[in-house]
Amino acid sequence: QVQLAESGGGSVQAGGSLRLSCAASGRTFSSYTMGWFRQAPGKEREFVAAINWSGSYIYSADSVKGRFTISRDNAKNTVYLQMNSLKPEDTAVYSCASAARLLSEILAGRSMDYWGKGTLVTVSS
Repeated sequence: QVQLAESGGGSVQAGGSLRLSCAASGRTFSSYTMGWFRQAPGKEREFVAAINWSGSYIYSADSVKGRFTISRDNAKNTVYLQMNSLKPEDTAVYSCASAARLLSEILAGRSMDYWGKGTLVTVSS
């Protein structure tokens, strides 16, 4: 069982920045692929970014490329999402998730295993 807890959400004006954190329990965090997802009001959940176990490979959705950066610190069992140049359309509940499988499998459509409860990000114009 893996428990994930997000933090760092809040309200910001367009063009601003936020850094989300996701703290994970468990001794095998360093072996997991980690991802960030978001769900805006009235919309389906969508993929934002993912990172492999070592941090050497990352993948981001086109909608956030060049603005959002995913990273991880395995010594702290934490994954981050640095969000810059925020837009009102980035408003959503952001959730982190973990998977005991390769990043390539996640990108091919395999599901994540565990999910956090999410943190709300609100971007005003």
